[in-house]
Amino acid sequence: MSVDEKDIEYRKKVVQEYKPDVERLIRYLPWLEEKSGSVVSETYTGSGIGEHSIAFPVYDSTLLSFVKEVQRTNLLDRNYRYIYSRNRIVTNRDELRAISNSDITRMDVLKGILSKYVIGGMTKGRMWSEAVQNRIFLNVVKKMKENLEFWDRPMVN
Repeated sequence: MSVDEKDIEYRKKVVQEYKPDVERLIRYLPWLEEKSGSVVSETYTGSGIGEHSIAFPVYDSTLLSFVKEVQRTNLLDRNYRYIYSRNRIVTNRDELRAISNSDITRMDVLKGILSKYVIGGMTKGRMWSEAVQNRIFLNVVKKMKENLEFWDRPMVN
């Protein structure tokens, strides 16, 4: 097998691995596009909760559905910190650059960035909202879709 044939086989394998999960997420693209740059959570302060307890975030139901959908996929990587250190991703700007520079051979980077926000949001409530506001979720899903469509047929929202 030549180098080109191995490369094509690898890309086909990546498409098969990621496509079912990405297809589940692309239905959220219109919502993510619409909500980019806006706040999708608010702090619950009803019933005098500030006096007796800690205020907690209340999320948009579509955001919660998106997070639950990601959790049901194979797109979560608990070792996402390794992706960040290996690729020297530190700031939000680094994340956005890494997303735009990721092709089909670097889907692990996209998976790592998605994982940071989904997993991190389970303990730090603001992370999910930040990922929507800063276009992280939108850009990751769009880039995954774009990479897969380049090597396979188009996917429908």
